[in-house]
Amino acid sequence: MAPDLVLYGYWRSSAAYRVRIALNLKGLAYESRPVHLVRDGGEQHAPDYQALNPQELVPCLVDGGQVFTQSMAIIEYLDETRPTPPLLPADPAGRARVRALSQVVSCDVHPLGNLRVLQHLVTQFGADDAAKGVWSRHWIGDGLKALEVMLAGNVATGSFCHGDEPTMADTCLAPQIYNAVRWKMPLDDYPTIQRIYAACQALEAFQKAAPEAQSDAPAPL
Repeated sequence: MAPDLVLYGYWRSSAAYRVRIALNLKGLAYESRPVHLVRDGGEQHAPDYQALNPQELVPCLVDGGQVFTQSMAIIEYLDETRPTPPLLPADPAGRARVRALSQVVSCDVHPLGNLRVLQHLVTQFGADDAAKGVWSRHWIGDGLKALEVMLAGNVATGSFCHGDEPTMADTCLAPQIYNAVRWKMPLDDYPTIQRIYAACQALEAFQKAAPEAQSDAPAPL
């Protein structure tokens, strides 16, 4: 029987990556339907996909005929409808902290480096690959600098961003560090982040969600 959950995504999309992690942490079976963000001008702009998500972005989750967009909303929806294991703490202060850590990445860092922004830099300002790298490293570094202080200076930080079990904050952190490595961002100044990232990468849920593990990932050269 086909899974009830269908996830539309792209192998290297950070937002889709974080939803894959959340699904895996909860042990949820889902059907993956790739949406190639570059081929033929971007499959996200096709009318059939636009009907699912008017923003023409990934990810998009379909659950029993209901359509959900925006990765953070999807993760919180999953946490409310499939609460075990929880990805948000039970106490209000803990939930606020996890949301804040998550939003440093999802609201402040990631949007400035996603595909449509980089494409706009190329088409409108003539940015080459080197310029895109400078841009990306600047904004990633700006966010990681704050995250390191927030994590290292708080007793609530454990093996993961909040305590000793992964939360929504870790689903956001891991894809962002993947991007940092992709853009050759030095990470020496972020020891707490590196430690947490290593703890995430040791878990099967994160390994199965990795971009290179997806069916639409290009074959290694």
